[in-house]
Amino acid sequence: MNILVVDDQEVIVKGIKFNLENDGFAVTPAYDGEEAVELARSGNFALIVMDLMMPKLDGLAACREIRSFSNVPIIMLTAKSEDADKLIGFESGADDYLTKPFNILELKARVKVLLKRSVAAAEEEAKQAPSAVLTLGGITLDFDLHSASKGGAEVELAAKEFELLTMLMKNPGKAFSRDDLLQMVWNNPGGVDIRTVDVHIRRLREKLENDPAMPEHIMTRWKVGYYFKG
Repeated sequence: MNILVVDDQEVIVKGIKFNLENDGFAVTPAYDGEEAVELARSGNFALIVMDLMMPKLDGLAACREIRSFSNVPIIMLTAKSEDADKLIGFESGADDYLTKPFNILELKARVKVLLKRSVAAAEEEAKQAPSAVLTLGGITLDFDLHSASKGGAEVELAAKEFELLTMLMKNPGKAFSRDDLLQMVWNNPGGVDIRTVDVHIRRLREKLENDPAMPEHIMTRWKVGYYFKG
């Protein structure tokens, strides 16, 4: 993990860099707010440790700019200890606040806590985000590309075939009647023969099953409808 350390006092940057590198982190130094913003914009940092009082652009302004394009955790360092200053720091986007002079062990502890929280939040966000790819029974649907594949080989599907297969694969084991599928895939159109569903199911089996006469995935539930078996 790469950590950006920003302070106009070189001795402080060196001290933090030495201690964080001893803990296995990569550290990139910077010495003013403008440099911090540019590095944050172009670099891939897990966390930023940044002083409040710096030349060219102070820590609060730099923090606000970084927050306009990144959610990277930021620990603000400051010689001020007033609660009002801390509140301004938090309102500018800082995640934590440490008053100088500080114990390096406390800084390292706060770095580790923020990184752990950031990783946990990213993992939870990934879980919540809808997947652009669905794989079941060796068949994969890519919703961004609107494509299907079996065993890694692309299978060309018509638009309604893709929609029908999507409906079945997103609900494995659930049987849909022909009327259900006409409603959900064809939007309950008037004048569409119910046997249209059967035709599309047959075409999907021909394209995706090893033996269309003995399907393993696109199944029929007698007197109920069609379902997908993973």
